[in-house]
Amino acid sequence: MHTETTASAGDGPIHVVITRRVRPGCEAQYQDALRKFFPSSFAHDGVLGASMIVPPPGSGSTEFGILRTFASARDREAFYASPLFQEWNRTVAPFVEEDWTSRQLHGLEAWFRTPQRAPARWKMALLTWLAVWPASMLVRALLHPVFGATLPAVLFAGVIAAGVVALLTWAVMPLYVRAAHRWLQPPEHPKFGEERRYGRE
Repeated sequence: MHTETTASAGDGPIHVVITRRVRPGCEAQYQDALRKFFPSSFAHDGVLGASMIVPPPGSGSTEFGILRTFASARDREAFYASPLFQEWNRTVAPFVEEDWTSRQLHGLEAWFRTPQRAPARWKMALLTWLAVWPASMLVRALLHPVFGATLPAVLFAGVIAAGVVALLTWAVMPLYVRAAHRWLQPPEHPKFGEERRYGRE
């Protein structure tokens, strides 16, 4: 297994994308095994949700993905070390070509990641606008006394943009999404993971 993780045990929730190459001809067996594994995996402490990603029709790809959401990094590590997951690994071993790889989602790609369906696009756009507006004013107010008189207008605009993106990614948007969770994600959506194809929301 190859992993890329940086979150501390106290951070959360965290989102992980897992990729695995399935042996040609074994795609149906792998998908069926994964569908059966989803309900039991949700019973493990700290597992908030999961979604299957299947290759687009006609692509010829046999790479499948799983998006998982955990309450914390500690819950993530406990899940992947659990007998439940080890048994699942042994079950699908005949269907896959290689060990699985995982990568934790950060920043922009994790803003609106949820265990359920994605929020409505107009809600995501409105929340982002409400975040960009004060963030851009704050960054400009802080940086203008330092760079406003020394940098050309084009470069200064670039510095402002970089500051806004950094502020949104690591501070504002995580707070906004957490605070607006009930509005973004209607409560009636089921916890069970949904199949999704590459290139589609």
